[in-house]
Order: sequence, then structure tokens, then C-alpha cells
Amino acid sequence: MHGADDTACRYLADENATLAFGAQIAAALQPGMTIFLEGDLGAGKTTLTRGILRGLGFAGRVKSPTYTLVEPYAVSNLNLYHFDLYRFQDPMEWVDAGFRDYFNPQTICLIEWADKAQGLLPAADWTIRLAPSGEGRSIEIQAHTEHGTACLAQLATPP
Repeated sequence: MHGADDTACRYLADENATLAFGAQIAAALQPGMTIFLEGDLGAGKTTLTRGILRGLGFAGRVKSPTYTLVEPYAVSNLNLYHFDLYRFQDPMEWVDAGFRDYFNPQTICLIEWADKAQGLLPAADWTIRLAPSGEGRSIEIQAHTEHGTACLAQLATPP
């Protein structure tokens, strides 16, 4: 059971709302966070990541790491890594890819399809779930650690 202090839910009417909320999320993030992004194909995970990166000040191209497995971004004096493990067939591919070193106190790691490396990833500070809802999408952010709960408390409440 999760209380109001470790879960946040919003309705995002369109892509612009998703990008704007991503920028709000960016203001609450701290180095060292591991975040699982969940949702079906096309749910808005990469759009949300683009909004987060824009909120951190990144102005370059943001693309899905579906084929590259990871897209690195150096922004705001930190390294953010956006992983997409959708193509993994076996959790050991995580070990073989050498991604373990990307997770440290100076980075933020966003991971799509984290279940594909189940049991090998660091614990998530947050799980962000995106799902279609009417014409837009719903988003739920759930904190799993003390660090995650503290960062969630910093998340700005929309007007």
C-alpha cells in the first residue's frame, strides 16, 4: 500500500502536457537516481524523457534508444542515461552489455522495459507508469526509496 507521500498521479492531455510535466520532473531529480519507465509501446516514455531533458537544459535531439540500447546525455553537470531494454531476450544481456558502470551517484538512469533485466538492475528510486487515458495519457510516479520519496516531495504541483 502506498501513501500520498510516495505516489503522484496526473492526467496529461497531449504531447505538450507530457513535455511540460517532464520539465517539472527534471526539477525534482537528483544525481544517483534510477528510474523505471513503464508503459506499452507508444505510451509516451521517450516524449517524457525529452521533456525531462529539456527541463535540464538539453537542447539537442532526443531519440528512443530502442536500437542503440542506451542514449547518453551530458547536461546540467550530470550524465543522464536513457536505456531501452525492449530487445533483450535474456536478462544476462544486461551483464554482457556492460551497463552496470553507468549506475553511480553522479548519474541519472531512465530505463524502459526494466523487466527485461529483472534481478540485475539496481533498485528503482521511482517507477513512472504511462498509460493511454481518453485523448491523453495518465502518469503515475511511485517512489520506492527514501531518496525517491524526498525527490517526489520536490515535484512541483501543477497549477
